[in-house]
Amino acid sequence: MSQHNATRVPFVVANWKINKLHADVADFLDKVNGKVPAQNIVETGIAAQDLFLADMVRATADSPIHIVAENVHWEDSGAYTGETSPKALKDIGAKYVLIGHFERRKFFNETDSTVNLKVTAALRNGLRPIIDVDEDMSTYAQFMDAEPSVAQVAAALAGVSVDQIRNVTLAYEPTWAIGSGEAASAVQAQKAAHLIRQTLAKLYSPVIAEQVRVLYGGSVTPENAREIMLQKDIDGVLVGTSALDPEKFLQLVAIAQDPEIPDFNVDNA
Repeated sequence: MSQHNATRVPFVVANWKINKLHADVADFLDKVNGKVPAQNIVETGIAAQDLFLADMVRATADSPIHIVAENVHWEDSGAYTGETSPKALKDIGAKYVLIGHFERRKFFNETDSTVNLKVTAALRNGLRPIIDVDEDMSTYAQFMDAEPSVAQVAAALAGVSVDQIRNVTLAYEPTWAIGSGEAASAVQAQKAAHLIRQTLAKLYSPVIAEQVRVLYGGSVTPENAREIMLQKDIDGVLVGTSALDPEKFLQLVAIAQDPEIPDFNVDNA
């Protein structure tokens, strides 16, 4: 039923940031295990603090849910106190890693250069990066039909091969929407996703651009997710506050499975 490219499986990712304690994590997983669809229908991921990841991998061993790291260092090992090795993340069974989130840029001085180092390190170790883009897309509005190169996307993907890009997901999160309670409109989100996909076409090819998933993040809720996920170039959502609640998380997964359900009632998902 969806208008999306059939090769792009919808993806719903919870980003818990530094919320939840150990007991909260176990309770959440108990409530969602066995209730998400197979990963070829809707892929699901949960990003949490490093100290929970190994336990989460074990708790979801028989589930399609993927465990996602919220950050990674660009070296496999060495004298980098407080950082997390991509090799170690792969070793414990993490599958995805968030890279370049706005909060990392704002509070921890991440740059386009360090984002690229982390992306290449993740790919080198068999992890799948979810790269955040928070660039102001309005600056590219006049180039909608001119194959622009969105700077953060181009910088993050420097040196990433055609084979590697197939394991990359991009997530557009407008800075002003993160944690604000106000999401971008579906039209705004679609325009940004389209510009990102145009950049991929320029960097790789139109065929590759149609294979890479682009998510939207920023104050996503079950109430606004349906319209966002109906957009042609948006393949899912990266969710903060709403995804702390297991019922809301499952509602978002249900919407992703078929956003075209008429009169979808989030209360009965």
